[in-house]
Amino acid sequence: MTPRKKRLRSGFTTGACAAAAARAAALLLINGQAPGRVRIPFPDHKEREFIVTDCRLTAGNPQTTRASIIKDAGDDPDVTNGAEIRAAVSLVNSTSAPAQLPGQPDLIFKNGEGVGVVTKPGLAISVGQPAINPVPRQMIAAALRDLPWPLHETAGKIMVEISIPNGRALAEKTLNYRLGIVGGLSILGSTGIVRPISAAAWTATIKASMAVARETGCREIVLSTGRTSEKAAQQLLALPVESYAMMGDYLEFSLLAARDFGFKKIHLSGMWAKILKAAMAIPQTHVRNGALEIKPAADFIALLAADEQLGRGLIDANTAREIYQRLRAAGHDSIIRQVCLKARDYAARTSGLPTSVYLVESPGKVVEHV
Repeated sequence: MTPRKKRLRSGFTTGACAAAAARAAALLLINGQAPGRVRIPFPDHKEREFIVTDCRLTAGNPQTTRASIIKDAGDDPDVTNGAEIRAAVSLVNSTSAPAQLPGQPDLIFKNGEGVGVVTKPGLAISVGQPAINPVPRQMIAAALRDLPWPLHETAGKIMVEISIPNGRALAEKTLNYRLGIVGGLSILGSTGIVRPISAAAWTATIKASMAVARETGCREIVLSTGRTSEKAAQQLLALPVESYAMMGDYLEFSLLAARDFGFKKIHLSGMWAKILKAAMAIPQTHVRNGALEIKPAADFIALLAADEQLGRGLIDANTAREIYQRLRAAGHDSIIRQVCLKARDYAARTSGLPTSVYLVESPGKVVEHV
């Protein structure tokens, strides 16, 4: 009997947590009572409940309240899982403060500790603004909309400051630096819900990286399957940092996106298993979606080499890495190069763009360039 797969648990985005924290802080500010739980509306028109871990009045003028939500990302391996998402809310008498959310002129957004600022064009938020994305801003506005604000006492401005106490350190584990988000994390989420190992999150990041690259004048894009292959390409290519996009396993998506963004050339950098899959025209290179079965790989290499005996000798290999090691040990460097050429052909055919391929060996050295 086949064991039933565990159903992965969804969680909440930083944007949803920020909205819940803002509502909790606002309730304390308005009625003087700190809530233990809050419910907020989501873009799908459903309400969901959050536990408030801290809610207090802070010293200062104007009067400010602060609340915290601990982010639960479910079963998604998110760097912000377990992070404290804080919102500080105050009423300010500032007629000159800009309205930072279309349709919500009474809201002013501010980044606090651990939340970054946008410094490069091409993102959904303008340069100079707090890195709080549009949907999180809308969720915060929706979480505050139905409250009985005493706006007659002010010029009608509600200040919402979002912070993440360890956000600056966590941001070093993300691609924010590449996107030009400085000083901390972004407040993200298009639905408020984190889906485990979300394809949508990956593809959104790929598109954001490419948008920044184009807006900063990059004409070539470097697609890498991981940090090691990216660093290896950086050692060879004199291209600005914005030219690099981490595509993970989303090969075909990235190739088509590079075409759609109008790049003039693609550089594809990866380790053997990923390059071999590209050569075999497998569009999504994660084992969940395109498991590299050894026999088809061995048959593919035998066809390239016009050597059936070579293919038979690779069928008992356990992994793609072992195939590579056997080819190197037997001096079949020309076959490895042919695999890279086939990967280049697939990438160029899919994208319609000139392509270079870089085969990377651990710990980060380019061993083939075609």
